[in-house]
Amino acid sequence: MPNIKSAKKRVKVTSAKNLQNKMLMSNLRTVIKKAEAAISSDDDNKVEVVRYAVKRIDQACAKGLIHKNSAARKKSALATKLAG
Repeated sequence: MPNIKSAKKRVKVTSAKNLQNKMLMSNLRTVIKKAEAAISSDDDNKVEVVRYAVKRIDQACAKGLIHKNSAARKKSALATKLAG
């Protein structure tokens, strides 16, 4: 454990942010899996589910959770699956 006050604060802030990032990444993976499941089962609302997944991917990219090329790749894969 750190002894300096600012280092103690950094430990607290880092652990809180780490937890938040884990939560957001977990939610992103879940949303993508739901979109892929909706596409494969040919649901009526598959377009809305994919649109929501793309929105969440863009939000994760804006927050710096994933790289912009990774976001583009994920969106492209969803669009390809939806079209074909």
